[in-house]
Amino acid sequence: MHSVIADPRVAAALERLYAAAKGDRWVFLRAAPAALWSLLRGGSMLDGVLPYLQDAYIPITPEQGDFLYLTARLIDARTIVEFGTSFGISALYLAAAARANGGRFIGSERESGKLSAARANIAAAGLAGVAEVREGDAMATFAELPAPIDFVLLDGWKDLYLPMLRLLAPKLRAGAAVFADNVFTFPKELAAYVAFVRDPVNGFASMTLPLGHGLEYSVRLAPVTIRA
Repeated sequence: MHSVIADPRVAAALERLYAAAKGDRWVFLRAAPAALWSLLRGGSMLDGVLPYLQDAYIPITPEQGDFLYLTARLIDARTIVEFGTSFGISALYLAAAARANGGRFIGSERESGKLSAARANIAAAGLAGVAEVREGDAMATFAELPAPIDFVLLDGWKDLYLPMLRLLAPKLRAGAAVFADNVFTFPKELAAYVAFVRDPVNGFASMTLPLGHGLEYSVRLAPVTIRA
């Protein structure tokens, strides 16, 4: 698997994890009837599949990972934050960028099994010295993060994207990059988030990149007072 990351330990860990993530196809096949039933009852697809996701990787694509890594390097991101680390695939890209920039990576994960696996995968890639994954509700564990934050990836529960951005926005430096994954997959759930980052009054410029299942790419323009 080609990657822009030259470190052989990181590249080997990514290859191993992407191979393991191929098993997700069976998770989603098993979840498909529940997702359809949820839609028929007026709910969302996400409501139906949630019970099946405890052991699913649901990774970013290698193309997304390379783009995130290069963007973090381009803007010299020193503090990189991720909401929803799962097994740690995206964390490897981001922690590798943080290390190259002389910074640090801070992730979050609620599932204890995924948390342990993410920490082990980060250590196996040789990135434990610059990375941590915090356990529990990120709305609490990220509440006291110091400014400035240079880079954010949102890839956890979709209904928390906007509350998480509101929490972190006052700490983002001008020029900080914020990425939100799965905007094509969950357009209904993420409509309010997308509307927020595309409203200039909130201090962002934003567009959707056709990478993976849709990656909303937002840049912090300047500190502003966030509307209630």
